Amino acid sequence: MPLSANPPPGDVCVSLTDATIGYGARAAVHHLSGQVRRGELTAVVGANGSGKSTLIKCIAGLMRPISGDCRLSHLATAYMPQQSELDRSFPAQVRDVVALGLWQSRGLLGRHRQADCDRIARALQAIGLGGFETRSIDSLSGGQMRRALFARVLVQDAALILLDEPFNAIDEQTIGDLLALIHRWQAEGRTVIAVLHDLDLVRAHFPRSLLLARHSIAWGPTATVLTPENLRRARRFRQNWEKDAAWCLEPSEQVA
Repeated sequence: MPLSANPPPGDVCVSLTDATIGYGARAAVHHLSGQVRRGELTAVVGANGSGKSTLIKCIAGLMRPISGDCRLSHLATAYMPQQSELDRSFPAQVRDVVALGLWQSRGLLGRHRQADCDRIARALQAIGLGGFETRSIDSLSGGQMRRALFARVLVQDAALILLDEPFNAIDEQTIGDLLALIHRWQAEGRTVIAVLHDLDLVRAHFPRSLLLARHSIAWGPTATVLTPENLRRARRFRQNWEKDAAWCLEPSEQVA
């Protein structure tokens, strides 16, 4: 089922209604309903295999719901995948990675004007990689590569920003700098949804959270979502590849 062409009402940025999302014969996220409002910082948390990345890919338009509905209020969306999904051996320079953020306006093979080059340089400067334009991506540290990906998001100038595990395997200084950028985005009225594992970081910086275990354990203010009882419930779920896992959990079958 495609994403709905009708935007959600009012100040709602993302709206999910009974959405089930999956791969082939297996559903990874079941019967998910909820909303993200414009300007919110929302963390998506849960164990490995709980459906977090699947949900983010659906919101980004890379997957379609098997059933139910996913609606967005606009098309200006920036998506940052997990770093493990990137081929660091590809012969590319840092400016090439950042320039991919311009593809919607220039096309994948479009020529970049001087204004585009200046925009890329400003984004790299803002993210702490000034002068790295011609560096090969295979020479970057994990933190530097993550900064380059944030620079790509910067040049997209999107209203909805989707981040899949943006802080994995990077140093504390880089995490602090990138969190400052996320808060700046929120101050500008942008909406950020991020898949995260560090619950202390979520509690400190993300006012709202969705706790997934292939379905929603809780979705709302972080303080009421990340309770010991909810976290205990979230640990009790069957991965979608387990042979005795249900194809699609009905509400009565979900973790109690």
